[in-house]
Amino acid sequence: MLRWWRRDVCNIRIIRQGDAGVMLVDEGQAIIISVVLLLLLLLLLLLLVVVAAAAAARRCPGLSAREIASGCWQRLPQALLLLIAANARQKGGGGVAIVWFRNDLRILDNEALMTAWSCSSALLPVYCVDPRCFFGTTHYFGFPKTGALRAKFLMECLSDLKKSLIKRGLNLLIQNGKPEDVLPSLAKQFGAHTVFAHKETCSEELLVEKLVIKGLQQVVMNNSSPKLQLVWGGATMYHVDDLPFTPQSIPDVYTQFRKSVESKCSVRSCCKLPVALGPLPRREMEEFGGWVTVPSLEDLGLHDSKCDRGMLFVGGESAALGRVYEYFWKKASTTLEYLNESFIFGQGFISRVFAGSIKSPWLASGCLSPRYVYEEVKRYEKERLANDSTYWVLFELIWRDYFRFISMKYGNSIFHLGGPRKVVSNWSQDQSLFDCWREGQTGYPLIDANMKELSTTGFMSNRGRQIVCSFLVRDMGVDWRMGAEWFETCLLDYDPCSNYGNWTYGAGVGNDPREDRYFSIPKQAKTYDPEGEYVSYWLQQLSSLPKERRNFPGSSYFKQVVPLKFENTKQRPDTGRNERRRGKSVYRN
Repeated sequence: MLRWWRRDVCNIRIIRQGDAGVMLVDEGQAIIISVVLLLLLLLLLLLLVVVAAAAAARRCPGLSAREIASGCWQRLPQALLLLIAANARQKGGGGVAIVWFRNDLRILDNEALMTAWSCSSALLPVYCVDPRCFFGTTHYFGFPKTGALRAKFLMECLSDLKKSLIKRGLNLLIQNGKPEDVLPSLAKQFGAHTVFAHKETCSEELLVEKLVIKGLQQVVMNNSSPKLQLVWGGATMYHVDDLPFTPQSIPDVYTQFRKSVESKCSVRSCCKLPVALGPLPRREMEEFGGWVTVPSLEDLGLHDSKCDRGMLFVGGESAALGRVYEYFWKKASTTLEYLNESFIFGQGFISRVFAGSIKSPWLASGCLSPRYVYEEVKRYEKERLANDSTYWVLFELIWRDYFRFISMKYGNSIFHLGGPRKVVSNWSQDQSLFDCWREGQTGYPLIDANMKELSTTGFMSNRGRQIVCSFLVRDMGVDWRMGAEWFETCLLDYDPCSNYGNWTYGAGVGNDPREDRYFSIPKQAKTYDPEGEYVSYWLQQLSSLPKERRNFPGSSYFKQVVPLKFENTKQRPDTGRNERRRGKSVYRN
């Protein structure tokens, strides 16, 4: 009778019960082979499940934010992740590559990371805590370069990035020091052939790139030096190489720029995310301090101030993807809400809002790719409907692109007093007036409430940014750069292109067809906060007043520091740039 069978390489042998001597030898071999085949089969099935789950994560609206952020492959054993990554690499990639994370703190659609992964056999992700950014001061007026609120947000971004990299077979090496010192040293110690990073456009960042190149040139290994390879991708929705004009010939007027790119350009697809990204270089990390934890605010010499008011933003790609999912798929059944122009207050409002500044903290830190947002908009329009709200999300992303490309065209002039147009004006630098504006003590509730929100949360709506800018430069006559640098300190969504581009625009020294744009505070209050809910939320001493008096409290509030330039609300209204009576604003982030 048949006892059992096994398959040899070339033929099938049948082992009979009577062949005792042969049976003992062949049975042991067969068991080993059977176990190996079973393991290989299980591995194949597991990989199929992982690939299917990963594909579903990109297309299934019902997937939770947590599932999208974590990914099914995090449950795979580390050794298996490394095996998958090694087998998945393209041929020709060898050696060690360093990925220098800058303002691109994400995994999804990270071209620098994907390029490095395909060109190497081992990856070393690095983030430099640059003392110039975290301990330095602004250029003209000496405000802290990075305030506590944005520093906390960035540390949360790093923590999330580190966890994501670990799940995919890597880790994040966090080093204190200047990139031009840290990166050449690491390249020498690990024998890295290339440092990959995303390209920036403003002067401080460009200077660091030059210094890194110079430092790498001093490292000589096998008669060659490591290279810095800069990649354009992920910071803008439209790729610079796809524009219908060169950066130096970009239209100065936004509307011309928008119409041109909308009609002549297409948005590139997001980079595909591999299941695993490892391995790390085979070297002990102790001499570099090990895989240290993310710095705390105390490590940075800052202090965390607890606040239970306003909107709470949590840093990191996981939170960013969760917000995108919530906006497009969880809360919106048939239509989307575009609240970019409204004053938004209280944590209860945050789930209803995505467009405008609400998404910008994650865009500015690179936790969220504009191209990913574009793809989600298009998917929503295909699976549900297209409407004004879906268009205005893309409209805001085009504004971000515009200011980044303008920074390439005009360089440092966006930081100069006269702006790109070299306007000559007599600006005041009255410190007492500026302090009233900064601390929210101007005597105008709408200004004060917005400034209180900024200092408390690191956030301010686009409409609020327009109004406080207009008040500072038009009514107070204060140097616009003081406001821009204070925003640089406070804003969670600070990036130099959007911040200084917007301030030059609002101050009349940038690319604004109307140089004298003025926002009337009474008119803005009546239009956007008619019952005083916003101002009474941030200025609680006004909550006891009748709703119609909250924005106009008179002697119930403290004295106004300056008179308004135009008391008549019909004079010089904010009609300019109202392509959106449907919802566009001066500040785009």
